[in-house]
Amino acid sequence: MPKIVVLFLSLYICCLINGVGAQVTLKMEDIVEVYMGDSAQIHCQYSFAQKPSMVMVQWFVRGPGGRRVRISYSDLSMQKVDENTTFTDRISVAADKDGEILTIVDVRLSDEREFYCQVNGLADGSEEGRTHLKVFVPPESPVIEAVVTGVSVTNTLPTKIATCETRKGFPRPNITWYRKYEQLHPRNGQVNVVTLVTKDSSGLYAVQSELQYKVTKEDMDALFSCEISYHVPGEVQTAGSKSVNITVHYPTTNMEMWRESPEGLVKEGDTVEIRCQGNGNPPPTIIFRSEQDDEELESDSGLLVLTDVTRKDSGIYQCQPLVLDSDDYEEVMGSLKLTVHYLDPAVVVPKDSEVMLRGESLTATCNALSSLETNTVWLKDGVEIGSGHVLQLQDATFDTAGHYNCEVTVPSLPGLHTSGSVHIIVQGAPELKDLERGVQMMERVGKWVNLTCEARGFPLPTVTWNIASSPQGWREIIKKETEDVILSIVNLKVTTDTVATCNASNVIGTETKSYTITSIPIVTSTARNTAADNSGVIIVIIIIAIFLVAILGSVLYFLYKKGKLPCGRSVKQEITKEANNKDNIVVEMKAEKTEESELLKGVNGNPKPPNDQYLDLRK
Repeated sequence: MPKIVVLFLSLYICCLINGVGAQVTLKMEDIVEVYMGDSAQIHCQYSFAQKPSMVMVQWFVRGPGGRRVRISYSDLSMQKVDENTTFTDRISVAADKDGEILTIVDVRLSDEREFYCQVNGLADGSEEGRTHLKVFVPPESPVIEAVVTGVSVTNTLPTKIATCETRKGFPRPNITWYRKYEQLHPRNGQVNVVTLVTKDSSGLYAVQSELQYKVTKEDMDALFSCEISYHVPGEVQTAGSKSVNITVHYPTTNMEMWRESPEGLVKEGDTVEIRCQGNGNPPPTIIFRSEQDDEELESDSGLLVLTDVTRKDSGIYQCQPLVLDSDDYEEVMGSLKLTVHYLDPAVVVPKDSEVMLRGESLTATCNALSSLETNTVWLKDGVEIGSGHVLQLQDATFDTAGHYNCEVTVPSLPGLHTSGSVHIIVQGAPELKDLERGVQMMERVGKWVNLTCEARGFPLPTVTWNIASSPQGWREIIKKETEDVILSIVNLKVTTDTVATCNASNVIGTETKSYTITSIPIVTSTARNTAADNSGVIIVIIIIAIFLVAILGSVLYFLYKKGKLPCGRSVKQEITKEANNKDNIVVEMKAEKTEESELLKGVNGNPKPPNDQYLDLRK
C-alpha cells in the first residue's frame, strides 16, 4: 500500500513539474504610489490556459531582513487574512473576474515595501508577481534666513550668507539656491552648498541647506531665495521661499562732500552746514579738517556745522574716513571750497556833518569794501535822490540842508547791505517863510488876532517883535526851534490901527516882516437905527421919482399920439436929452444911496445884505 501511494505521489509531482499542457498568466503593477493616510489598492490579475480544478492565492510582504511574511490567502472556497501581522486590521482582499485586489487602508510610512501575489493552480500551473508600494508626505514650505551680521567683500573664500530648511517630508526633498531668480550651481571658490539631512522618529525627513557665497559689491541689492522639490503620487512638485537681501560690507573708495545750507552764496554771519558721505558699507566714521588750519574739526555723523562764519572761514575743507587698520588703508578724501562773502561798513566823506554857505557846492562820497559787486543809492527823507558812490550838491540852499543816507547793497546777495550818513548844514542869513514882507489886515476893535513869523537860517536866527502902538496888548503864545528854523506866533488884541514888525536876525544878516492892522470901530444900536431911518427916506424918494418919470412918459406918449408933439429929429434929440438928464438925476440919487449905505456896515466892515436892509426898514 505505501508503495502505491509513493508511486502516485511521484506521478503527481512529475505532472506538476512538467506541467504538461498547463499555463498561468499573472500581471501586477510595478509601483503603486499613495499619500500617507490614504488607501492603496494592489491588483493581482491572473488567468489559466485551461480552467484549473483548484486555485490558491496568497499575499506576502517583504519584512525586515528580506524575509517574506504572508498576510492573506484564499482558494475557491474561502478567503482569510493572517493574524498577528501589522496589516491584520488594515487590509482586505476582494476577488473580481480578473483576479484579486488587495486594499490597504490608513497607509503608513512603514508600508512602503514590496507586496507579492502568488497564484497556484496545482497541475494547471502557478505564478508569482510583485508590486512596490510607495508612500509620500509633502514637506513643509521652505524657511530661509539670511546672515544678519553682514558679509564682507574682502573675504577670500566663500562665506555663509543664508540657510534654507524644510521639514516633515517623505521621501527626502531636494533644495536648490537662486540669486536674482537664476539658479546657483556649486563652483570652486565662488559657490558652495552644504546639505544636512536628518530623519525623525516617524521616518520623516528634515533637510537643511547652507549657501556659502563669495560676495561682491554688486550683491548689496541682489535677492537670494531657495526652492524645494519633492515627489508626490504621479509628479514632482516645488515650493519656493521668500527672497532675502544680505548686508554686504565693502570699504570706502570714494568720499562725496557738499554744502547742505544755506542755499546760494554764503555771507558773513550765516550758519553753514557741510555734509560728507562715503560709499562704503557700513558708512565709515568721518573726520573733517580745514586746509588752512590742518586741525580736526568737531562734527557729528558726517555733518560739520560752522556758526556765524566770517571771511576768515573761507578756504578748503576736507573729509576722510576714520581708518583703524592702517595696513589696509588707502587714502580716500573729499574736499569742498567755501567762500564767505562780506561787505564792510560804509565810509562816508565828509564824515558826520558838513557846513556849507548858501550857493556853495559839495561832493560827498560813500564807499564800502565788498567781495562782490555793490550798488549805492543816496536818500534824503526816505526819497531816493541819486545813485552811485558819489553825490554832487550844487548851489546850496536851505532846502539842501538835512540828513543824507547812502545805502550800499549787493545785488547778487540781498542779505548783504550797509549804510552811512552825513549831516549837511547850510549857513546863511535868515529867510522868512512867506514871500510877502508886508501884510494888510482889517479887524474889528476888541478882536484877538494871531501873527506868525517863521524864519530859516543858520546859525539859528533870533526873532523879536516890535508892536509900538500896543506894548501891553500882546503876548507870544508859540515858540518852536529846530536846527535852522524858528517859529514865533504872537496873540494881539486890536484896539486901534497897529503896525507889528517881526525881525529875524543872525550873525550873517536880518530880515523883517510887518503886519499893518486897520481897526474897525464898533457900531452902536442908535447909529444902526438912524441909518435905517435914513435908508427908508431915500427909498421913498426913489420910488416917487420913478413914479413921476412914468407919468411924464405917459403924457408925452399921449401927446405924441394926438399929434401935439413934433416928429422931427431935433425933437427926438430933445426928448433923448431930457431922458438923459433924468437918468443923470437918478444916478446922482444912487450915489447918495451909496454914501448913506456906509452907515449900514457891520462890525466886520462889510455892507449888510439886502435882506438886512429890509429888516431895518420895517423897524
